[in-house]
Amino acid sequence: MGEISCSNGNGINGKNHTLAGYRKSCWYEEEIEENLRWCFALNSILHTGATQFQDIALLDTKPFGKALVIDGKLQSAEVDEFIYHECLVHPALIHHPNPKKVFVMGGGEGSTAREILRHKTVEKVVMCDIDEEVVEFCKSYLIVNREAFCDSRLELVINDARVELESRTDGHDVIIGDLADPIEGGPCYKLYTKSFYEFTVKPRLNHGGIFVTQAGPAGIFSHTEVFTCIYHTLKQVFKYVVPYSAHIPSYADTWGWIMASDSPLTASSEEVDLRMKQRIKGENRFLDGKTFTSAATLSKAVRKSLDNETHVYTEGTARFIYGYGKNNQG
Repeated sequence: MGEISCSNGNGINGKNHTLAGYRKSCWYEEEIEENLRWCFALNSILHTGATQFQDIALLDTKPFGKALVIDGKLQSAEVDEFIYHECLVHPALIHHPNPKKVFVMGGGEGSTAREILRHKTVEKVVMCDIDEEVVEFCKSYLIVNREAFCDSRLELVINDARVELESRTDGHDVIIGDLADPIEGGPCYKLYTKSFYEFTVKPRLNHGGIFVTQAGPAGIFSHTEVFTCIYHTLKQVFKYVVPYSAHIPSYADTWGWIMASDSPLTASSEEVDLRMKQRIKGENRFLDGKTFTSAATLSKAVRKSLDNETHVYTEGTARFIYGYGKNNQG
């Protein structure tokens, strides 16, 4: 649903009137909803391509730096991706008493692995992404993650995450869902279902293990798309479920994550800070104990929707965010 267009400012066609205050500019435009679009100026289009599973593009944007776009949806932008990836990774690893083995579903750009590998307790990270071309693309273009891809603790697997998890006999302390959003025709929506959580994810968690997933838009108007039903679905499978959210500027919305376990997820703000200081190399830019407490304190409207949600996510009753994957484009 993303489009790139180039035009001359103020209706000037074919002439470069730089001295008069006019200049040619390119814009990326993403259709967030049927009547709502989000656009920003580009410095350049670094790469576009199509894989077996997805359409991909790397854009150099004026407001957000390099931005990775998959199936017309902005996945990650250079200036604020740290918000998303710190929120996805650190709460689960910090709430676990001693995370050594971590499995990542998706995560092809390498940023999730980068954040996990900052944890001193971690001995092994398995990153399983279905799309080898996206992984290689990100290895080539996203310099910030090159060190993570070279870390000896990282095992990179190209496979469907469900197939890979079901084929493995080893357990994991933390399993992370860094998957593309559930969109119609996309490759990932089946990995948000109750059956997948119950029969594939949960049996692969070690005792005290924690599962966390990105859970789509969680804004005041957007949280009922998939956030609430992913939460309700996880509640059918795990004893303790914690939803949380944060605003990500390049997404033009608040984003949601959900953490789940059969062990209590009750670390205090002070305990989170202490564990971060003891376990994590370097300083987080966004997340600390107070920030996580704030992120997990959702608004009245969102809490009410979470409490009232009755929909369980299955393959036959899937919900999607706005947009279409490569295999279902009109």
